[in-house]
Parts: sequence; C-alpha cells; structure tokens
Amino acid sequence: MKVNAMVNVNDEKYVEDITDQDDNFSKWYNQVVRKAELADYAPVRGCMIIRPYGYAIWENIQQHMDARFKETGVVNAYFPLLIPRSFLEREAEHIEGFAPEVAWVTRGGGEELEEPLAIRPTSETIIGHTYAKWVQSYRDLPILINQWNNVMRWEKRTSLFLRTSEFLWQEGHTAHRTLAEAEERTQTMLEVYRAFAEEDAAIPVIVGRKSENEKFAGALRTYSIEALMGDGKALQAGTSHNLGHNFAKSFDIQYLDADGQRKFCATTSWGVSTRMIGGIIMVHGDKSGLILPPRLAPYQAVIVPIWRKEADKEAVTSAIDRIQKMLKGKVRLKVDMSENTPGWKFNEWELRGVPVRMEIGPRDVQNNSVVLVRRDSRAKEVVSVDALETRLPALLEEVQRALFQRALEFQAKNTHATDSYEEFKRIIAEDRGFVRVKWAEDSQAELAIKEETKATLRVIPFDQPEGGVKGKCIYTGKPATCEAIFARAY
Repeated sequence: MKVNAMVNVNDEKYVEDITDQDDNFSKWYNQVVRKAELADYAPVRGCMIIRPYGYAIWENIQQHMDARFKETGVVNAYFPLLIPRSFLEREAEHIEGFAPEVAWVTRGGGEELEEPLAIRPTSETIIGHTYAKWVQSYRDLPILINQWNNVMRWEKRTSLFLRTSEFLWQEGHTAHRTLAEAEERTQTMLEVYRAFAEEDAAIPVIVGRKSENEKFAGALRTYSIEALMGDGKALQAGTSHNLGHNFAKSFDIQYLDADGQRKFCATTSWGVSTRMIGGIIMVHGDKSGLILPPRLAPYQAVIVPIWRKEADKEAVTSAIDRIQKMLKGKVRLKVDMSENTPGWKFNEWELRGVPVRMEIGPRDVQNNSVVLVRRDSRAKEVVSVDALETRLPALLEEVQRALFQRALEFQAKNTHATDSYEEFKRIIAEDRGFVRVKWAEDSQAELAIKEETKATLRVIPFDQPEGGVKGKCIYTGKPATCEAIFARAY
C-alpha cells in the first residue's frame, strides 16, 4: 500500500491523506474501502472484487451468524444460480417487484435457450418449486434451510459493499404447517439478526416492521433491523419476511395434515448481505480509517516489533515467538515482520482497523512486558507478558463494548422526534439521522414524503408508546396508529 508516509516510531501521526468524514463522507468511505484493501472495482459494470482482507471479515460474519442460525435448528444447503423465467412469473407481485433488476441468460452453448434463465435475484421461486416436491405430509415440516451464495440485481447506481450488481449473502427459506409457526420463525430470525448486529458487529439497530410500500415483493409482512451510519443516513442491515401462503399457493406447496385435510404451507425468507461490511465501516470508522469490532476483525491484535540494532532483533523475535505460542487459539494475531518502519506499520494497521496494537522493543523485552494500544481510543497500557493471556482477551471485550456504546450514543444523539412536518423537513435536510413521528400508515402520504424530502419510512419500531399512540399523523392529520421512523437511506 502507498498511502502512509514513514514516520518516527515516537511520532503521534496517523493517516493524513484520507478525506475528512465531515467534508465528504462518501469519498471518505470509498477511500477507506480501497486503501484498507477490502475491495476493488471489477471490469464488469457494478460489480466488485472482494480482496482477502475484506473477505476475511465476511468469513467471520459467516462464522458467527451461521452458528446463531444453527442454534435455532437451521441447516445449510445450496440451490442453483439459474432460475427459469416461468418460475418467476408464477408469483405476480414478486416478479413485478424484481423485474427491473433481473439479468437474463438467453443463450447457452452457442444456441438460443428455449426458456430464458434468470440469474437469481433471490431464490424464493426455485426453492418453492423444490419444497413442493419434498413436502407431502405434516411430518415433513418444518423445513429450515439456509444457503450462503451470490445473487445478481442489475443496479443502476452502485457503491462498494453497499449496493453492487452481484453481492454475497445468506438467504434462509423455511416452510411451516401454520401461519403462526411461520410468524414465530420470522421473528426468531429477526432476533438473530439483532443479536448479531449488536453483539458481534457492535452496531445498535432499531427493530420493527416495514411499511406496505417497503415490504418484500410477495410478502405478507416484512421486518427489518435499521442502523444509523456516521453521516446520519440509515442502512437496512437485515430483513426477515413472513411470506404467508403466497408462494406456497404459487408453487403448490401442500401437505396432508393430521386431520386428513390437504393444506398450503406458510413460508418465510430472511437475509443479510455483504452490505453489513459497509455498515461496519460507516458506523465505527474515523478519520484514520477502519475501526473493526474485535469479534469480526481478521486480526484482533497486530504485533509490531521495534529494534534499531541488529543485536536486539533476536531477543525481540524470541519474545514474540513466546507470545504467539501463549495466545494461539485465544486471539487472532498478526506479526508484522515487514521491512517498513515501525511508524509506517502503526499507520498501516490503524488504517486497517486492527483493534489492538502490541509494541515490543528491547526495553520491553528487558522488562518482560509489552505496550498495548487500543485502536478505538488510542489508550496505551503496559502489560506483563505473563498477564497477556488473560489481559488481551479482556481488553478486546472492552473495545467491543466501547464501540457499541459509542455507536449507541451517536444513534441517540441523532434520533429526533417532531410533530411538525415543517420541522421534519428541516431535520431531514440539515441534521439527518432518524426522525420519529406519529403516523397513520397511509401509503400515498409515505410516497409523497419520499418525493418531497427523499426520506423513506425505514421501520415501524416494535418499541411503541405504552397504551398506544395518541395524536395526529404528521403528514395527513388523521389519527395516528403508530410511531414510525423516517430517514434518508443507502
């Protein structure tokens, strides 16, 4: 990488050539993604190359999330990338919702295909077709399947990780005997997403229901977790859909129940994508680059050896070997033995967001100690090598909690409430953030607000006033039925 000037080991200098977040947040974001070597642009329009460091973050997301899925009884499978056009057409609302984004394969092996094949924008249809074959009796239910895969949506405006034509995600698809069981599964997976976002990614989220305008095409109900980014825009970080009987009827997913009656299944789907990486960058990053939550960081700590005389090298490297053996299996370590100066390394790993930097020099070896530097606060502490085995894991948990708390405070500071539409417009235009308002669930009013302010209804929170909402809708003046959160969004 070529972004950091070499500095003296004692200089308190950090990355200086990244655009300030306050000046141009979008430019800052793109610079961080590329300079930290998370991703690069692909030769195909709207696509991206995920570089090893970025993919390592995705692997950790997969690992933590997959474990949470399996705790609820979900298993993994894989379904084809190509979907017959006739499958998409069998659920009218679904194909209407996705039609502008679908990419089609019309030739194969030098010949025109008898039926065009969609490159999957999502897999409800092909999975519905398959479940119809698998389900005969109520004893075959529930089916609880997830797949880790790629999808294609032909986006017009793209941004690395946040919105690309091809992206990676997981998509869960379940089938149940009753609507109540499907609703329970939908809520269970939404809670899995909340727990992952807040506990593993250290991102506070608002949990609730999407409006009719914003729900998934073909769904009975859609729920989401919404996060607030560092520039005051919202990010839909995960969605869980109760599909009701819609897809079961389109694909004839029926079962013989215990009462001898044939009934349609109720189905669900739910997904989180690589845009979660974009969320982590925008929630936690600062003027020096990334700050990664320890649970998801590729390297939780980086060891930077320091010596000026060749005679000191052996003692320092020997101490590092001892530390590596001590922490193996307990902390994900990276030892930077490159020929760059210590100062350059400090900047490099700051940019890459490694949660803790460990400095070891000749004097530290003599004192049987190391210096630990937190990425989030840059606080330093001297720790005995003998205490590292307990202190470093504890410090990483402290960083994890501190990142969440800082993001939670930012969310609270940038969540506004108003009963005035004029004030609403001013907040959206000047302050950004979440705006919580009284709402009458009017779809036409929602579209009008979007047209006038570019703000969308992000979520109707589960957290509603005790005893119900009293007052009038901010836009229509009708009696409010709930409180809703609006924001500009990615």
